[in-house]
Amino acid sequence: MASVPDVTKSVTVEATIEQAFAIFAERPLEWWPESHVFVEQRTAITIEPFVGGRYFERGADGQEIAWGTIVEWDPPNRLVMTWRVGPHWQPIFDDEKASFIKVDFVAAGPFTTTVTLTHADLHRHGDIAETIHQALNGPSPGETLEQYAAVVAKHIPKAA
Repeated sequence: MASVPDVTKSVTVEATIEQAFAIFAERPLEWWPESHVFVEQRTAITIEPFVGGRYFERGADGQEIAWGTIVEWDPPNRLVMTWRVGPHWQPIFDDEKASFIKVDFVAAGPFTTTVTLTHADLHRHGDIAETIHQALNGPSPGETLEQYAAVVAKHIPKAA
C-alpha cells in the first residue's frame, strides 16, 4: 500500500510541562470530543498510566471499549498509544491494524507548553487509510486540541 502521510497538529497552552501532561493523561473525559465515542452515554475515559495499559471509554451501562494500548509512557514528555479505528469509525480490537497517536509535550517557557499530537502510520488502517487521513487533515489545532486547551485554561490559573 502506498504511504499515507502523518497528520500533526499542535497547540501551546499556559501551563508547565508537568501540568499539561497531567491534564491530558488524567482528564480526558473533559477534553475528548463528544463526537468521538464508541459507547453510549459515556461516563469515563481512562488512560492507564503505564506501557501496556489501555485507554478506554466506559458507558453508563458499564460497557468498556478500548481505543488502544499505551506503547510509550514518558511523563511529562511523551505518550504514544495505538489507535484502533476501523471502517465507518467503528472500533477494531487488533493493535496490528491500528495506527499510533503520538503526543509530545515541550516546554516553550517556564509556564507554557507546546503539545503536538501526531496521527502516525495511518497506512496500518489498510483500505480506509486515505479516508482516515482526509478526515484528520484539517486546520491545526483541530477540535481535540482546541478542547484540550480550553480544559487547561479552566484548570490552570493564568500567571500574573
